[in-house]
Amino acid sequence: MKQFDIAAIGELNVDIILNGIESEPEIGKEKFAKEMTVTLGSSTAIFAANAAAVGSKVCFVGMVGRDSFGSLVSSSLEAKGVDTGYLIYGDTPTGATVCMNYGEDRANLTYQGAMDVMGFGDIKPEVFRSCRHIHLSSLFMQSALLRDIHKVLDAAKAEGVSVSLDTQWDPVEKWALDYKSVLPKVTVFLPNEKELQALTGTTCLEDAVNAVLPFLGHAMVVKCGSKGSLLVRKDGTQNFLPAFLNKDVVDAIGAGDSFNAGFVSAFVKGLPLEECQRCGNLTGAVNTTAAGGTGAFVSKEAVRKICLEKFGQVFSL
Repeated sequence: MKQFDIAAIGELNVDIILNGIESEPEIGKEKFAKEMTVTLGSSTAIFAANAAAVGSKVCFVGMVGRDSFGSLVSSSLEAKGVDTGYLIYGDTPTGATVCMNYGEDRANLTYQGAMDVMGFGDIKPEVFRSCRHIHLSSLFMQSALLRDIHKVLDAAKAEGVSVSLDTQWDPVEKWALDYKSVLPKVTVFLPNEKELQALTGTTCLEDAVNAVLPFLGHAMVVKCGSKGSLLVRKDGTQNFLPAFLNKDVVDAIGAGDSFNAGFVSAFVKGLPLEECQRCGNLTGAVNTTAAGGTGAFVSKEAVRKICLEKFGQVFSL
């Protein structure tokens, strides 16, 4: 018996969110914001928190500093039911993102900090023995983890652990990942449409799918926003599932991470890929019914209720 269903390996940071900003910043001038929120950030943390909310036993592997932000990250994960026993405390400060909201637009500025330092050598070997599945995310935010990606994937394979990967967007847009050598070691690849096109250097979804198809380990699901998702099996068969649309969207922050949480949670329970896809579409839709990436994921019962009442669907987890 494994201690955890999922080990989430990825970036950790705090989000410093500024609202009610009088105007855009200007060099040499002081500006005011009317509101500030300091909270747990990172795509991988949203994934971990929401996977735990729908019933998966989740631990987190990430690096933070020995500072107040690191304490906030740890306590926030624990409050969401995520095990923090494998967190790594380093000498580099915890990463932070300053989010400056201007109406419907926003500008982000990120200090990577400790998230950029963690490599394979920092991860305890027992992680790979204690979980059934590893979810990797935000590789381009973590240069050391990107450098050591093959070591991580080989360690997972040696322990018979399945792996999902969502690279997320590359902030510097270099896309320095050799997907032809990485994807065969990944069980399920979980990009969104724009990320897949950027990674493969293509301009349409069909060409992007064809580019990675020969290298898929087992399957890929492409998240297509409000259109839905496309499941692609290694043998080339496809299943497109339209999105469950919310007519009263609060916000879509973290919807892709919530999709991952639903899909992976169903996958580790051994559900058919099409049902995993449906669970992903549902959790992505549930995400849009409350503010922030984790606001709607209070409990599994709450998620089931939203699925039934808002979307007329039974949530199978």
